[in-house]
Amino acid sequence: MNTGVRRVLFWAPRVLCMFFAVFLSLFSLDVFSEGYGVLETILALFMHLVPSFLIVIALVVAWRWERIGAVAFILLALFLIMSSRGESWVVSGPLFLVGILFLFDWFFNKKALQNN
Repeated sequence: MNTGVRRVLFWAPRVLCMFFAVFLSLFSLDVFSEGYGVLETILALFMHLVPSFLIVIALVVAWRWERIGAVAFILLALFLIMSSRGESWVVSGPLFLVGILFLFDWFFNKKALQNN
């Protein structure tokens, strides 16, 4: 496989995941306009950032072990689909895509190692 394609397969899921985590984190900023006290704001901010924390943890795992990370992202996407009764494709779609890209990265890296 071409080194350019392998490089894209390596970086695409990682960069997409980082951008998606930042994108989701932006939605947590609405807690500052709710008029909560300091402790309530901190708690609400933490609760809004839990999905971003899960995505970052899955990214850290996937960075080292692509196959396990791919499964983690696909399971996160399926969990979101099932918990929202299929109405959260905006959130679960990119997670599913990242999982598939990590799976491709693992598969083609494994295949490249076998050919060498």
